Amino acid sequence: MNFPVWSKAVHAKGTIKATMGSVNLPVTCAGAQVFPGDVIVGDDDGVVVVPAAKAAEVALASQQREDKEVATRARLRTGELGLDIYGMRDKLAAAGLRYFDDPDQVK
Repeated sequence: MNFPVWSKAVHAKGTIKATMGSVNLPVTCAGAQVFPGDVIVGDDDGVVVVPAAKAAEVALASQQREDKEVATRARLRTGELGLDIYGMRDKLAAAGLRYFDDPDQVK
């Protein structure tokens, strides 16, 4: 199914069909409270709970971040330095760093 699954431990408990279960109640997973309607997002770096009320805001911010990363990778592919992309050249110079674009300048 190509469905990602993460587990801290393996715990199997048989089903009981003679009693009613619970649906749409808050649960706690790994110390995080999850309410009905919350969005769970996970990848190899971890899992995050996004409250339902903030889902649209977080989705927009996530898309903006992804768009920015795509643009930054394109700039890096053209040879632009992270030093300049992130505006670090002046800050590092103020801290005393001397940066040489040309190895012949080091002499």
